[in-house]
Amino acid sequence: MKLGARIVKTGVAIVFALFLADLMHLPSPVFAGIAAIFAIQPSIYRSYLTIIEQIQSNFIGAGIAVIFALIFGHNYVAVGLACVITIAIMLKLKLEKSISLSLVTIIAIMEVQSDDFFTFALIRFATIVVGVLAAFVVNLVFMPPKYETKLFSSIHSMQDELIRWTRLAVRQASEHSATKQALEKLRDRLIKIDQFYLFYQEERSYFRHEKRAKSRKLVVYRQMISVSNKSWDVLKRIHLYEHELIHVPDHFRMMIQERLDFLLTYHEQLLLIYTGKLKPDHSIWQGRETLLQRHEVMEIFAREIAVSNEEEDFSAYHLLHVLSSILDYEEHLEHLDTLIISHLNYHGEEINIKLEEEF
Repeated sequence: MKLGARIVKTGVAIVFALFLADLMHLPSPVFAGIAAIFAIQPSIYRSYLTIIEQIQSNFIGAGIAVIFALIFGHNYVAVGLACVITIAIMLKLKLEKSISLSLVTIIAIMEVQSDDFFTFALIRFATIVVGVLAAFVVNLVFMPPKYETKLFSSIHSMQDELIRWTRLAVRQASEHSATKQALEKLRDRLIKIDQFYLFYQEERSYFRHEKRAKSRKLVVYRQMISVSNKSWDVLKRIHLYEHELIHVPDHFRMMIQERLDFLLTYHEQLLLIYTGKLKPDHSIWQGRETLLQRHEVMEIFAREIAVSNEEEDFSAYHLLHVLSSILDYEEHLEHLDTLIISHLNYHGEEINIKLEEEF
């Protein structure tokens, strides 16, 4: 069993909503607790948008409930018909995320049978609004999400695992089924990282210099994710063509292994440079003069195809897939290096406390 921040915040929001409703002497405070459940969102900005949408839907539901109660009375058929009409209107207005809360509002209002119906309807409407606002306050104050830390932490930990598996795979040391399972899990983690990036992108900055810094960070993080995807693609192709790589000439296979080891170390160091743990001029990329240029690699590859005999079990087509993924990975790493250095030049004096605490 895992208790995440959102789970805990949901419980706190329910308690806070019930407490506020009771403090305001609102009848049936349970409706405030129900409304708080629907209002908890993974980010503060989404919580704000949810409040606007849910107040609108609550108003629509309350209006329809009052109209139907006055025309058709409080019978069950009228409640069902009001719900059907409300759903249709909400879909037309593209407020489908708040349909559930609007239906709760209808039932809460139409189940009241009293001479002072309008007063009770207004109280029920206010009770649900209190629940929505209570959830927003909890989301804003209690355990506010820190998506930049989560984003970088996820990229860092996933890339560490990718690098370990790639180093094993390129040496034909990894077990086939284990590598396949790792690739599937890493693919799921990349999807989750994309979600963290969207949440971080949605977070609002209120000062001009913060907006500029965040804009640059978003570019850097987007490239980090892109590089991680390219790294995953390298591992996938090495795993897919592992049997073909066995028949590649030894000297050419060693060249691929050395180049990939170099790039993986370079990738590790770029993440250290970004967090301020490594000086840019101490990167392994500074000594890349001994590394073959990309066009030289392709020339060697072309020569290997030319000298290989038809009897040899040497698949140039499959090897080209592996080479292209490695060279593509290298190009994205170079671009990430440029972005990180540019970011440090503009904002190097700013110490990112969040990342320092984590790494």
